[in-house]
Amino acid sequence: MQTKPEKDLELRDKVNRETARLPWTELLKHFAQGNVVWVANSLDLVDVAVRISHDDKANISQWMNAGLLAKVSDQQAQEWLTTHAQLWACVVSPFILVQQEKAVPANIH
Repeated sequence: MQTKPEKDLELRDKVNRETARLPWTELLKHFAQGNVVWVANSLDLVDVAVRISHDDKANISQWMNAGLLAKVSDQQAQEWLTTHAQLWACVVSPFILVQQEKAVPANIH
């Protein structure tokens, strides 16, 4: 019996350990194959990976329809190449999920 994605702590820990910051240039080959998926900063990258692993169609469709999850566009790829972007990435075969670093709010003194 498959557990619910929100209860799959073992998979969540595994995905979290395997998530890393990578330069966009290391992902270009995978982008060319159409296997790189962008995750909006408003979503938790690890949670999205776990839900994709569980084939959670309801949440995945909702995120896609809201523009929060999509294959990386040519425009995004070019921008990341130009800016030498570093992205958080994790593998959910056959896809690589990527997310830009979240902006850190400046401390106001």
